[in-house]
Amino acid sequence: MSDAVDRLIADWRRERPDVDLSPLEVLSRVSRLSLLLERARSEAFAAHDIVAWEFDVLAALRRAGEPYELSPGRLLKETLVTSGTMTNRVDRLVARDLVSRSPDPGDRRGVLVRLTEAGRQVVDGAMESLLARERDLLGGLDEAQRAQLSDLLRSLMLRFS
Repeated sequence: MSDAVDRLIADWRRERPDVDLSPLEVLSRVSRLSLLLERARSEAFAAHDIVAWEFDVLAALRRAGEPYELSPGRLLKETLVTSGTMTNRVDRLVARDLVSRSPDPGDRRGVLVRLTEAGRQVVDGAMESLLARERDLLGGLDEAQRAQLSDLLRSLMLRFS
């Protein structure tokens, strides 16, 4: 069996037999899978009336465990955005009643961002939808193959951690 990447590599081998195309064999597939994953994520989140950045913030709060709250600084670390961006995002989520803000009892100048019950329901539903779509994306692999692929990708990611 061959896929689109096999065909583009064959074309490049014909046109540039002098170059090592082995990185394309892996990373072109990763790139194409990334596009499919982004589409699946968008569909899963849209079904719950949120977008990816909203899911990221809500999921960070949900993963924090009860009482599902974090400081804005911790949310910055979890979502890898700037302070100004986070402020804007929290404001928008507060307006939708998906999170609330309250003073941090441990820091007079600080605040805590807390997942509301509505936010918890949205993020839980979106997570279930996302997992169903991701299972579909991995449907061509058995459990052992998924574990092997996970291990290989982890090994690659460790270089960048």
